[in-house]
Amino acid sequence: MLHTFVALVQDKPGVLTRVASLFRRLNLNIVSLTVGESERPDTSRMTIVCEAPETAAHRIRASLYKLEITVDVDEVGRSEAVIRELCLIKVGAGPNEPNGLHSRSQIFELAQVFRARVVDLAPDSIMLEMTGSSSKIEGLLQVLRESNYTVLEVSRTGRMAMRRGQHTSRVLKALGTPNGDAADKSKLTVAPSEIIPSEFPQPEEDEE
Repeated sequence: MLHTFVALVQDKPGVLTRVASLFRRLNLNIVSLTVGESERPDTSRMTIVCEAPETAAHRIRASLYKLEITVDVDEVGRSEAVIRELCLIKVGAGPNEPNGLHSRSQIFELAQVFRARVVDLAPDSIMLEMTGSSSKIEGLLQVLRESNYTVLEVSRTGRMAMRRGQHTSRVLKALGTPNGDAADKSKLTVAPSEIIPSEFPQPEEDEE
């Protein structure tokens, strides 16, 4: 199954390499990874989507906490978080297309149905911008292809997630507020039944 982790990490060179190497040693595939600035100075927010067994979430969190650059880690699910993805789609819409220039009006209608926006119009193509769930984006791509439109390029950000409602205790800890102390990494232990089989002997952080 797919797991979505939100990690606050120190904004330092090599952070992305350390996280990617950790998942490589755990023999887990990263489905998508999004990194950007967070609400805290010198801290980046990383959203990691990986495919792993259902019981592996605690093991992954514990391994991420072993990295010195990790400030806080949280796993979010669809029922307790808002999950979105941004996608840019370039579609052929020139005179050489099957429906000619009339295809543009049809693409405009599809964009309205899926609540996408036209962000660029060129002589031979139209670029759409869409924000929503992965299934909604896949739906638009499927309709475009089944309608014999030429999908020239697709650029997707991967999942971005945020918990619903007010700040949780973990968020307060990450923000360093008086209501939350620094995250205690030593409390994250791994039960033997939750260990993920790995072809790499050491799942700890890379040596520099």
